[in-house]
Amino acid sequence: MKPAGDENIQQLNRIAREIRGMLVEMSHRTGSAHLGSALSCVDILVAIYWKILSIDPAAPDDPLRDRFILSKGHAATALYATLAKRGFFPMELLDTYARHGSCLAEHPGPRCAPGVEAATGSLGHGLSLGLGMALAGRIQDQSYNVYVLMSDGECNEGSVWEAAMFAPAQHIHNLIAVIDFNKWQATGRSREVMALDPLKQKWEAFGWSAYELNGHDLPELIKTLKDLPDGSSKPAVVIAHTVKGKGISFMEDDNNWHYRIPTAEELLKAKKELRLL
Repeated sequence: MKPAGDENIQQLNRIAREIRGMLVEMSHRTGSAHLGSALSCVDILVAIYWKILSIDPAAPDDPLRDRFILSKGHAATALYATLAKRGFFPMELLDTYARHGSCLAEHPGPRCAPGVEAATGSLGHGLSLGLGMALAGRIQDQSYNVYVLMSDGECNEGSVWEAAMFAPAQHIHNLIAVIDFNKWQATGRSREVMALDPLKQKWEAFGWSAYELNGHDLPELIKTLKDLPDGSSKPAVVIAHTVKGKGISFMEDDNNWHYRIPTAEELLKAKKELRLL
């Protein structure tokens, strides 16, 4: 298994724009919230699914595959759209999102669709899930890596720091966490709700290899993630600075879009900005 082939950065940016358009449309059609949180992590998902993960969309249960956990499960639309775009399931399945009886709920269910590894959305659990998978791989002498995408607000949770202590103690080097640091939580600025700073130094103090970058810079994301694991015995964390609502000017850094639903006019405006019309 290998990551997707030779897409250049221009093509990947186009894919990211198309996914953002899909997210705005899904939110408008279903009246589902968390659009800003989904938009902020699109570039991270594109980098991981097209250039990093060793996984075959036609064999999503291959025991040797790399694993990806969306710990910030409220951004489920971003994961679903990415999986569909990458070929894990037909695009038409997205039309059922948030409908009664659909496998695509507003938070991911366990194995709800091909490529979804776990039920997430109760914040603070994803890192521990990924840690268990990474440890299992080491015990079974398998070479896969586990990637966990977390939110910055999730770092408020004590369970995150329990996992953060355990992973380096057990030398779980095949665990890579990425923090979508969009600076907002449901009710306010992340740094005002809890004292997150200095976040990179906190992870380093817990024994992790820590990296900090622009979470919307695809070349930087790809370059950094391709070098992980970094050859040490440490787990790694990438602190990706992002913008909530990224890609749509009237949504960017506006926490109202944690809950707001786009109108038909706003959907049209967003698609024009994304050059999809």
